[in-house]
Amino acid sequence: MRAWHISSFGIDSLDFVERPTPEPGPGEVLVKVRAVSFNYRDLLMVKGIYNPKLRLPRIPCSDGAGEVVAVGDGVTAFKPRDRVAGIFMQNWLDGPLTPAKARGALGGDIDGMLAERVVLKASGLVAIPEHLSFEEAATLPCAAVTAWNALAAGNLKPGATVLIQGTGGVSIFALQLARLRGARVLGISGNNDKLNRAYSLGLDAGLNYRDNPEWDQWALEETAGEGVDLVVEVGGLGTMARSLKALRMGGVIAQIGVLSGPADPLPLPYILHKQARIQGIYVGSRQDFEDLNKAVSLALLRPVGENFNWSQARDALRRMEEASHFGKLVLTVA
Repeated sequence: MRAWHISSFGIDSLDFVERPTPEPGPGEVLVKVRAVSFNYRDLLMVKGIYNPKLRLPRIPCSDGAGEVVAVGDGVTAFKPRDRVAGIFMQNWLDGPLTPAKARGALGGDIDGMLAERVVLKASGLVAIPEHLSFEEAATLPCAAVTAWNALAAGNLKPGATVLIQGTGGVSIFALQLARLRGARVLGISGNNDKLNRAYSLGLDAGLNYRDNPEWDQWALEETAGEGVDLVVEVGGLGTMARSLKALRMGGVIAQIGVLSGPADPLPLPYILHKQARIQGIYVGSRQDFEDLNKAVSLALLRPVGENFNWSQARDALRRMEEASHFGKLVLTVA
């Protein structure tokens, strides 16, 4: 079979190689991968930033969807031709995250999905919604589950206000899922065309932060001075200060990304005076994924992204590096 693997760090060092086709053992499933999607974590993994001590070679990518080819002894949950996706952390099935459950992340601790065939534990798979293509389903395991849990952390009621940052995979899923919950969504981006696309998905109000860097004040104005109920924080230290200022008293920041470095000092008094809660979000469990899929199926939600052939893996990673994409970057495995 063919696969991409990281032989040494750097996008140009991502190699297209031949590997033996794996066979499923007891409790395992062989999956023919039909589509894979990139997350920012995958870019950092390929470049050696996420884990400089990563054991190489390693097949990257946590997110992929395909169809079952064969099952090992004892597997009853799946059969050949079932449409499935792998879960991000193969050992996190339900309940709170623990150190043991955090091990086994695809494309990091173990080989990921950027291959023609993969073997995963049956417990590490979920069925994908019937209305989705393989390309659409491949966007769900990391970004969509992360957005789902970010919104759950905010305990949103209908009419609540959510602030999203940018128009990458997590942010666009947060927009789509927040609208399903009856929430109002504010969004910031450095690109007006991307904001216009976000409006077509239900964004209520948007701001170009390059034209107006004080987006925290804008968020307060949009909420009559009260502040937003939830910030889906993908920027990191560079945006945290303004996120806290934009937050209402008792609001929640769902901390997800580390896309930017320090800018302003972290205003600790705002955490105290606003009684803010900062909740780290590290994707989610198999149960979270299944709950998300129920909502996606009921709403017939369609993920948004840009498609490439999997021979263009390096090109897609460079597009992510440029931050020029909208939604998810997806590879069709030919």
